Amino acid sequence: MSELDEYDEYESLPNTATATTHMIAGSLAGILEHCVMYPVDSVKTRLQSLVTDPTTKRSIGSVMMNMIREEGALRPLRGMGAMVAGAGPAHALYFGSYERLKVAFNRSGSSANQNYLAQGAAGSVATLLHDAIMTPAEVVKQRLQMYNSPYRSMLECGAKVYRAEGLAAFYRAYGTQVVMNVPFQSVHFMVYEAMQNQTNPDRAYNPKAHVISGGISGAVAAAITTPLDVCKTLLNTQEAGALEKANQKKITGLVNAATTVYRIGGFSGFFQGMGARVLYQMPSTAICWTVYEFFKYFLTKDAAERSARNEAITYDKLERSTDIRPTSSAANAAF
Repeated sequence: MSELDEYDEYESLPNTATATTHMIAGSLAGILEHCVMYPVDSVKTRLQSLVTDPTTKRSIGSVMMNMIREEGALRPLRGMGAMVAGAGPAHALYFGSYERLKVAFNRSGSSANQNYLAQGAAGSVATLLHDAIMTPAEVVKQRLQMYNSPYRSMLECGAKVYRAEGLAAFYRAYGTQVVMNVPFQSVHFMVYEAMQNQTNPDRAYNPKAHVISGGISGAVAAAITTPLDVCKTLLNTQEAGALEKANQKKITGLVNAATTVYRIGGFSGFFQGMGARVLYQMPSTAICWTVYEFFKYFLTKDAAERSARNEAITYDKLERSTDIRPTSSAANAAF
């Protein structure tokens, strides 16, 4: 492989990519990921409800059709504004920090793409930052998604929750969200990187490999963490029917949420909406990684090409200089 070819390799792009590049690519990826699959996320929230509409069958298709038929064609999209408002900055911080930290945490001397421990640690720290922004957005989003939601808009929901329950209501599920997302993102990143090593060992820009790796990593991580997601939904929504059944004024903390889920729904209650969660995460994670890798490639392509041209010019000059020197020496020897 020539020097110029080496500079064209996709793997060289992160060296030219700035934090801003990763943040822009991450922000766009996060917004598209959540928007494209948002209707399925709405179904997942409904299926995780411990007190459901008795006339609604417990399946993804029936819940989706009932939402559209009874509440309007746009009902599955309700709350998307809150998700977009949170997903943009949250994913910018998430991907920007992950890309830097997976290198910073790699002390083994091996490639950062091969060090799964460093990737898991980087994903965990990135999750803490991501969830600090996304948790309040999740509260508003999920309250708008619930059956018979009393809120008409994102702003109305935010204002009423704040007046009735205070600022703490927006972070009531933060601990649970972190407990859920740290293993989720650690598994997600490690499986993604492992799949990339199998499907895309050269780390070239390869949309097919990004889709496969992203989809499998999202599905595995989603299935493993579904019980925690059910608890998070209960903490965020504080569903009136569930509070009444549990004889409580509010649900506080992961232990209280888990106990309530078990009392009302039994062991199977922890896996409500698992199919919808996997169905949501598999394509959304595939979309997220594909979009992120594309924009990272697109935003750094010009810089990489300039670097390649400069290197080629330097290499050419050095080669010409090397060719000239022996001739000069030979002439001096003759004299």
